[in-house]
Amino acid sequence: MIEKGSLYVVSTPIGNLGDITYRSVVILQQVSLIAAEDTRRTKKLLNHYRIKTPLSSYNSYNKIKKGGHFIDCLKNGKEVALVSDAGTPGISDPLYHLVRSAVKEGIEVYSVPGPSAPLAALVVSNLPVDRFAFEGFLPRKKGRKKLLKELSEEPRTLVFFESPYRLNKTLQELYEVMGNRKIAITREMTKVHEEVIRGDLENLIVSLKNRNWKGEVTLVVQGCSG
Repeated sequence: MIEKGSLYVVSTPIGNLGDITYRSVVILQQVSLIAAEDTRRTKKLLNHYRIKTPLSSYNSYNKIKKGGHFIDCLKNGKEVALVSDAGTPGISDPLYHLVRSAVKEGIEVYSVPGPSAPLAALVVSNLPVDRFAFEGFLPRKKGRKKLLKELSEEPRTLVFFESPYRLNKTLQELYEVMGNRKIAITREMTKVHEEVIRGDLENLIVSLKNRNWKGEVTLVVQGCSG
């Protein structure tokens, strides 16, 4: 009987390639196959660390078909690493499906922790971090205002991902629904143009209204104070 392989959920840098852990490099070198959300982005990381392990795409478009392929590999004794395009796999991406399938098949799943954009934003936000709620991306249209209204009564610090193209609109909507709260806008964390802007919604909406935003953005918003 063939002994099943293991699935390793490996966190990768959100910007600065030096942020990868030593254990992550070792695991990526030793596994038989890497399931990557974005093979082009992961290839840059592998090249930087001279890792030759084969890559195969695994994303929201092929998760059903490719998921079965990776499970077959694991059942046949191969070790597989799962990586997102950046940060911790499964956070606001579809990669948790592979973890769920592996657990269902009795395959061991190991976490190889490392960078996480929500945590990186939280610790520099100057807002309470003892309790927080991560909401990922807000809905683009349907249910957006309803969700914000529900979250307006949440006492924990709120963390969102947002597109730079919708950021000004989102700041305005947060102000209209939640009132004038403290907020931190973090952009391009750990990258060359890293930026953290702290203030309250009312003032930032005015001072940043003509800003042409670029890059990856995480918002940290003060919770309801009651």
